[in-house]
Amino acid sequence: MDKNIKYRVMLFAADCGSFSKAAKLTGYTPSGITHMMNSLEEELGFNVFLRDRRGIKLTEDGEHILPIIREIVHWEEQLLQTVSQINGLEIGCITIGSYSSIASHWLPQIIKRFKQSYPNIEIRLMEGIRQEVESWLSDKRVDLAFYTYQQPMKHEWIPLCDDPMLAVIPSDHPLAKELIYPLANCQYEDFIMPAMGQDDDVVKLLKHNNLSPHIAYSTLENYAAISMIEQGLGMSIMNELITKNWKSSTVMLPLDPPQYIRLGIGLPSIKSASPATKKFIEYTKEILPDIVSKEL
Repeated sequence: MDKNIKYRVMLFAADCGSFSKAAKLTGYTPSGITHMMNSLEEELGFNVFLRDRRGIKLTEDGEHILPIIREIVHWEEQLLQTVSQINGLEIGCITIGSYSSIASHWLPQIIKRFKQSYPNIEIRLMEGIRQEVESWLSDKRVDLAFYTYQQPMKHEWIPLCDDPMLAVIPSDHPLAKELIYPLANCQYEDFIMPAMGQDDDVVKLLKHNNLSPHIAYSTLENYAAISMIEQGLGMSIMNELITKNWKSSTVMLPLDPPQYIRLGIGLPSIKSASPATKKFIEYTKEILPDIVSKEL
């Protein structure tokens, strides 16, 4: 069997933490994955995975070679796509990291249009918070990522648009009938923090404005936070895109002074990006203005 196939399967297994999950993603059987990894370990001369009933994890030797394997797979994909492009055949694979809000509101429309022109290019999507997306880019687990601009930027950046930040408050809040929410007021509120207290965009906004509200609750998802706000358990600050199409009794007000986050695309290197990745970026820049204008 082609060694590069084993390398790809190894990456799937390492990222999933399970041979059975890797099997579902790759189309092989769990026993087939096990046989492949046993064969790879025999060729390498050392164990790559530790196995137990809970799943698998990389050995120290496996961790050591993982970045090299990612590089090999990345450049093999780059070669295949470039050769296909030269021969007039548009094939390839793009792995995209993204905030869940962007994955829900922007990407389905972009992917639909893109696939109409390039049906043979496979697209994989990974959703996470900013720290996760940055990590995936650094490890080259994703080819590009949709997230926010913050200094210092570790990766090359393509700006797309600014998204206003909103105060999300209960319907019976004293300021619910106002047109704006004074940002300084959150200092005196019970604050609900999404991403288990690790929402970089909100944390940086508060820090920049020298605010330290009482964090009454932390949630994993923004939607859980909105449900808690509905019940009068506190308030929160979110970017507008997150709140789109969310039906609730909460009130969402612009902040005073106005606050924004800059959404865009990050990638390890624009110059060395695969042909498929570059085409997807072109489509995004072409299609997104129309998507955003329809949401206004």
